[in-house]
Amino acid sequence: MQLLNKIRQKRWLVKEPGSQLSIERISSELNIDPILANLLVQRKITDFEQAKSFFRPSLDHLHDPFLMKDMDKAVNRLMLALKSGEKILVYGDYDVDGTTSVALVYSFISSFYPAVDYYIPDRYSEGYGISFQGIDYAFENNFSLIIALDCGIKSNDKVEYANTKGVDFIICDHHLPGEILPDASAVLDPKRLDCNYPFKELSGCGIGFKLVQAYCEKKHIAFSNLIQYLDLTAISIASDIVPIVGENRVLAHFGLEQLNKNPRPGILALLLKNNINRTLTITDVVFIIGPRINAAGRISSGKKAVEMLISKEKELAESTGLIIDANNIKRKELDKSITQQALEMISTDEDLINRKTTVLYHQDWHKGVIGIVASRLTETYYRPTILLAQSNGFATGSARSVKDFDVHNAIDKCSELLEQFGGHKYAAGLTIKLENIKAFSEKFEKIVDELIDEELLIPRIEIDAKLELSEISVKFMRILKQLAPFGPENMSPVFVSQGVVCKENTTRILKDLHLKINVFQPNNPSVSFAAIGFNMAEHENKMRSGEPFDICYSIEENHFMGEVTLQLHLKDLRY
Repeated sequence: MQLLNKIRQKRWLVKEPGSQLSIERISSELNIDPILANLLVQRKITDFEQAKSFFRPSLDHLHDPFLMKDMDKAVNRLMLALKSGEKILVYGDYDVDGTTSVALVYSFISSFYPAVDYYIPDRYSEGYGISFQGIDYAFENNFSLIIALDCGIKSNDKVEYANTKGVDFIICDHHLPGEILPDASAVLDPKRLDCNYPFKELSGCGIGFKLVQAYCEKKHIAFSNLIQYLDLTAISIASDIVPIVGENRVLAHFGLEQLNKNPRPGILALLLKNNINRTLTITDVVFIIGPRINAAGRISSGKKAVEMLISKEKELAESTGLIIDANNIKRKELDKSITQQALEMISTDEDLINRKTTVLYHQDWHKGVIGIVASRLTETYYRPTILLAQSNGFATGSARSVKDFDVHNAIDKCSELLEQFGGHKYAAGLTIKLENIKAFSEKFEKIVDELIDEELLIPRIEIDAKLELSEISVKFMRILKQLAPFGPENMSPVFVSQGVVCKENTTRILKDLHLKINVFQPNNPSVSFAAIGFNMAEHENKMRSGEPFDICYSIEENHFMGEVTLQLHLKDLRY
């Protein structure tokens, strides 16, 4: 299918270089290329000590968990439950962040206390977050304390209901709170206005880890006992798209180390099933591990993901891992068919084509994958997008946004038409009555039209620096790799090289979609690099013309038959 806007011009924004004085100092102190020094300065690393902390993360850099508001209350309530023999229910959302959070806290408590269980709400019958059904389950099964992870910050009515049942809550959330906090025993959320915790961008699993860390400090349990859980924090950080800076960088670094050194049986089963036997990176977590864990909650039940993550028995972990992998295959099929259907709905409707937003509803769409499809449509049409599916007599949906536009704020301005909503600046979930969809669609379009700057509707590529191809070397790449783990606020550097030419007879098209070329600059023709551009096959004829063009790209290692070569991953090209 011909996708509209596919070859739309993108904005190339070359970042301002850092302070020349700082660049020279870092370059001299670390004995690195000024271009690499500039990358550090752009990331607010301006002296040797900061560089040391960045390149050599240390667990000593983790903050005191008791700096988080209500942490003392949370630990005291947990200790009371343990001392009194109360039944504890570890409750979490069905996505990667929620299931890894539950796996972490449940695994820790169950290692020394038997009266603990876990609960993942059903995406379809209960929906996102804390549910009345979940509270009833806790009450009917004599659980008197629920530890809610990656959810609950806006569940005031649910917590109030639990209080009437004699069920207490410790809430561990990282989403934006409402004006009034739930009346829980403790509410842990660095985004609370009255919370002075130094790092605001922890994942839900990260906050669960801080609770466990605080408990260990209070009970004088060595931190070394917590290393085994860091892989779960890394998976959540990568999959929930939180900034990989500060405390998240430390958790991601040591979590990846744990994931590579001693993967838990369920993760190992997933990797073996998909023939992955290399050192894992954040990218591998995002594209291989995360989607498969997510698929459990999307297609069957998030409980399967927790079961896989906590299992210590190889056979059980493997069988659960195979089920989850099968769920992911089903998820891919649904993703593809719904994406095609949604694109057709837009391309055949002149009004939808020309809008500044996309709001689509179909009663037969699978609720579990519409968030993924919303992301794809946002990439294609580059505008705030909401997809809705029918669920229990309502429409529930996922919203995705474009860079620098707060979709949560725009949805908030339509809240009178919604049953509930929540989320972040760039992603949100919502529930709406079926009869309100049309009115919501019109109001959302109106609000976005009023708020959005026109240039935000043009895809943007942020470029870290200009680079001559001759400046790329094995040493350059070795240092570049040490900037990892990459992610939000520390993205893999993007460079621009001007006036490159495609080597004769090197242009290839892969799977009718992707462009594979070999490029050089005429001022230094002996230096050339292979380059791949995904979904760039439309440039084939221009590449064969021999005319010069500009490219922006990231640099990556290509592993093939035991050999490692440097390759350019094209983001865009201009001629």
